[in-house]
Amino acid sequence: MTIRFIDSHLYTGIFPVGYAAARQQWLKQVAGLNSQKQQLSFGCTGSGPDSEDLATDTVWIGPENAERLVVVIAGTHGVEGFAGSAIQIDLLRLLIKGVATLPENTALLLLHALTPWGYAWSRRCDADGVDLNRNVVDFSKALPETPDYQLIRQALFEQDTGQRQQLLSAFADQYGRIALEKAISGGQYLDPEGPFYGGKQAAHGRLVCEELILHYELKQRRLAVIDLHTGLGSYGYGEIICDHTPESAGSAIARQWYGDSVTLPLAGTSSSVPKLGLLDYLWHAVMHDDGCYITLEFGSYSTDQLFNILLRDHQLWAQTDNDAARTAHSAIMRQHFCPNDPAWREMVLFRGRQVIGQALNGVSS
Repeated sequence: MTIRFIDSHLYTGIFPVGYAAARQQWLKQVAGLNSQKQQLSFGCTGSGPDSEDLATDTVWIGPENAERLVVVIAGTHGVEGFAGSAIQIDLLRLLIKGVATLPENTALLLLHALTPWGYAWSRRCDADGVDLNRNVVDFSKALPETPDYQLIRQALFEQDTGQRQQLLSAFADQYGRIALEKAISGGQYLDPEGPFYGGKQAAHGRLVCEELILHYELKQRRLAVIDLHTGLGSYGYGEIICDHTPESAGSAIARQWYGDSVTLPLAGTSSSVPKLGLLDYLWHAVMHDDGCYITLEFGSYSTDQLFNILLRDHQLWAQTDNDAARTAHSAIMRQHFCPNDPAWREMVLFRGRQVIGQALNGVSS
């Protein structure tokens, strides 16, 4: 993929103000593509704050029989879709202008708003409180046990922020900071009202991915998957997180394509701790040794702030009569996961172009 950055201004005005506007803008750009394409949309139950319909929209760009494919996913965690939408819309604009081109025998598959309910309501989860990125477990078997979450659950729902932080700090002092982060964010399958809940059955976004894998026969292709996320890590930096095991072919391919900036949670080199039920694992199962899945995670504010904001979000949604407080908190969620800062947004667009270009070059090499 060739991108002439000098000729292509980083226009931060493409960052959407909400899910409905993002979908409209995304569909408009897709309609403007002159290249070969195929669109599929997957409706989602529920509706948005203005009673708008919800859907995950997808587009395949390039030859149907392409042996190589780059998949770009936006909105796995709903509210993180603001940046994901902007990166996809920016890419579509570059393709329409001819500033970006696809390598020979290579296609592009964009998944927009994989958790549309969360995107519309400025939450990470779906309407059932399910975190799609903890949902990829075998629900026909006993679900993973999470005893550390049970130990801190009462602290997570402590209304007094100072008291909650004191209780969590005590846990960290006893078991370590990494143990605390894993207990909070590693995934749990007991508590629908709590954070990072993996659910009891396959969620909408997982079903969409499974359907696309079958429809496009992705097991037969060489895959590079980029899952766009925000909210964790250094401000404005796009960390390439690889959840393939450290000595696997997938992690070796990731380093080959993206260089030494790749971090691995299982090796302790990432801002992310190891987690249960990641969406990565669904795609790992259909990949060959010549492909890889990465998360491109754009940092914003501190991990402690992230946890405080998310815990407050779950506290508010566990109540039934707090619409005004929820609405006010939605703005706080959006600011954490997509800061209203032109410099941050420029960094996101630049890094998005860079990493998608690396993926296209790598998968087509």
